Amino acid sequence: MLFRAELRKIVPYRTVWIILLLFVVLLALFISAGGKVTLNGQEVGATLYTFPGLWQKLTYVASYFNLLLGVLLVILITDEFQFRTFRQQVIDGASVVELLQNKLLVSAALASFGMLTVLGLGFYFGLTRAADSASQATSGITAVVLYGVQVLGLLSMAALVAVLVRRSGPGILLFLLYAWVAEPLLRFSLPDTLDRFLPAKIFNSLTPLPGQEVLDTVTGPSAALLPTEALPLALAYTVLFWALSYLVLRSRDL
Repeated sequence: MLFRAELRKIVPYRTVWIILLLFVVLLALFISAGGKVTLNGQEVGATLYTFPGLWQKLTYVASYFNLLLGVLLVILITDEFQFRTFRQQVIDGASVVELLQNKLLVSAALASFGMLTVLGLGFYFGLTRAADSASQATSGITAVVLYGVQVLGLLSMAALVAVLVRRSGPGILLFLLYAWVAEPLLRFSLPDTLDRFLPAKIFNSLTPLPGQEVLDTVTGPSAALLPTEALPLALAYTVLFWALSYLVLRSRDL
């Protein structure tokens, strides 16, 4: 019932549709332009869109646009504080657990949207630009599932920031600063055996750079975890961030 009220708030919200459309358009444009890149004097062309390798390439590129979804969740949560709708829902009988459950469902919806976008673009570009590999279209598609977990993890981090800051502008800034600046700088001061366990890097490890194995033969083994190794840790971080969000909401006045 409360989630229906959540949808009634989200569906007519223009900002939601603008950010989602931006996510789709930017990702599609980036993928489309990728085939025109020239390497060693030759255009990449159809080789970029060949299955099953397309899925790993596509999820890696899509991971850079996940911050748009994180910004959207920060806006949706901080709006609840700004317009005091969290407080009103509690007055009407909702619990803090129910409030967070709704936002968790919103996060799952955003992650599903990201996965469906990747699947849709993947099948479109793969089947139209590398039709010869169509028989392998479903091979390697587990990369999209790992990408979905990555989005959920990043959104759990965004939710915690939003709950802590409670204002959209500072919340978005803090979220982006941590993901783009603070954690990357922290990694420089930590040994590789430790920095690979930081949350953003764990989430990034779910969609590794395509061809990393070849690169490792030149530069030496990467310290980053394999996707299968990062998966349980990513899920653990996701649970931890939502649990911390609950504790913050429960301990502070709405």
